[in-house]
Amino acid sequence: MANDVWGYQANSGHQAGTDLAGYKVEATDGHIGKVDKHSEDVDAQYIVVDTGPWIFGKHVLLPAGTITSVDTANQTVQVGRTKDEIKNSPEFDKDQHTGDADYHQQVGTYYDNGTRGV
Repeated sequence: MANDVWGYQANSGHQAGTDLAGYKVEATDGHIGKVDKHSEDVDAQYIVVDTGPWIFGKHVLLPAGTITSVDTANQTVQVGRTKDEIKNSPEFDKDQHTGDADYHQQVGTYYDNGTRGV
């Protein structure tokens, strides 16, 4: 189910309580932005990435399950998705979608199922 994507992978290196804001975010094929915000809420862990000029200054919400590694020494987060997979994710409005359960379901389904065949 899509809920599995809302928790950090056991081998990601994420340590509870670590503030990821400002960390660089790298997709499998290059840099995508910086962490603007993150959540450690149970069953709703995610990062919000400010993509800057990469996709015209948008923010994207990435469930914690997409994170493959957190490097605290270099302040870098690696995600196991391509730039195109992230660029094509459901549109995110941080003022509207952060706590929206329906939006989280849509994003969870996209990252849990939808991107594997892209």
